[in-house]
Amino acid sequence: MSAKIDRSWLAESHTFPRPVIREIQRAAREGIYDIRGFGAKRRLPTFDDLLLLGASMSRYPLEGYRERCETRVVLGTRYAENPVTIETPVTIAGMSFGALSAQAKEALGRGASEVGTSTTTGDGGMTAEERRHSNLLVYQYLPSRYGMNPDDLRAADAIEIVVGQGAKPGGGGMLLGQKITERVAGMRNLPEGIDQRSACRHPDWTGPDDLEIKIQELREITDWKVPIYTKVGASRPFYDVQLAVKAGADVVVVDGMQGGTAATQEVFIEHVGIPTLPATRLAVEALKEAGVHREVQLIVSGGIRSGADVAKALALGADAVSIGTAALIAMGDNSPELEEQYNAIGSSAGYYDDYQEGRDPSGISTQDLDLGKRLDPETAGRLVANYLRCLTLETQTLARAAGKSDVRNLEPEDLVALTVEAAAMARVPLAGTAWVPGAVK
Repeated sequence: MSAKIDRSWLAESHTFPRPVIREIQRAAREGIYDIRGFGAKRRLPTFDDLLLLGASMSRYPLEGYRERCETRVVLGTRYAENPVTIETPVTIAGMSFGALSAQAKEALGRGASEVGTSTTTGDGGMTAEERRHSNLLVYQYLPSRYGMNPDDLRAADAIEIVVGQGAKPGGGGMLLGQKITERVAGMRNLPEGIDQRSACRHPDWTGPDDLEIKIQELREITDWKVPIYTKVGASRPFYDVQLAVKAGADVVVVDGMQGGTAATQEVFIEHVGIPTLPATRLAVEALKEAGVHREVQLIVSGGIRSGADVAKALALGADAVSIGTAALIAMGDNSPELEEQYNAIGSSAGYYDDYQEGRDPSGISTQDLDLGKRLDPETAGRLVANYLRCLTLETQTLARAAGKSDVRNLEPEDLVALTVEAAAMARVPLAGTAWVPGAVK
């Protein structure tokens, strides 16, 4: 028998831990960057680093079963003839048909409609199933212009001009050939089975002033009836939000770096952009400086998981939030029940992020017809609806505890931070002190 080796004295390098070594060796073998889906996996400041202050004597809480706490939000009140009214401050983010199966897109529409909120198309156009099952559908207008046509613009309840995405601000998206089926190719006017890369900027723009021209064009196409959103990836949110306001946007969407993606370079996901927490505060400051806070609504996205996240985002000044990855998980993505099937494709439940391969055993991030059939849109839609209801109830519970009769009455004074970094980013006091790092007295 071989002697047992004593490894207790071995120390792993902080600079070159085993995951870094594996990535260096993979890059050396393949000679190209790694592509994956999901969002940033590194540890980042999140809303978990903030705490809400419940009411007691100085403020009175509301009785949960007797006193109403409003959750309705109206989006697009600035210029649109028909603003979007949602019954919960949680919306479904844009995820494309192509990245997701037709069944998944239908399920998102069903779930959102059941609770009275909106869902969003994503790159590649609007599917008939999605429009039919979405009472409120936001149409994304992206740099690629894949699937874009005026009829779908007019059929939407709002239009979202995508300038950037939190997982990859400054970068375009990818859809590998194995997911470009006959239907996807037909919608996007692309050859079937050939890798596709979405552009990182709109082809007819040379600067920020062109956003104003584009908003005017879209208003003319839709006869000023529907709200125009502008979505930016969180990189320089203060300036980007102010430019969107100046261009005439009704709603601004700010997507933090925890936001997910179907496929992009991992170096983008982990090293570009800023977290949702500081992005929210900077976006609110931009709206206040422009004198349009609450007149132009703010939606924040990127890593929203619970009603606590929702409540804290609202307390920092957002009007609503948007979820993407969490909605997929609610439907069954990365479910432990599929552990053996994830193992069979070289992954594991909770770790699966190779959305670009189209082999998702849950039937969500795939264009394989047989895999797609595994996802029942009605069942998955109910799961999404249940999750949205839970987020809403949690948000209401926390708002009532802070003495608020409307979730949007939550304010920065209801927050403290657990770390110096979070206190500085959110501009709220460090817990147990009156100190706000970086605040100008």
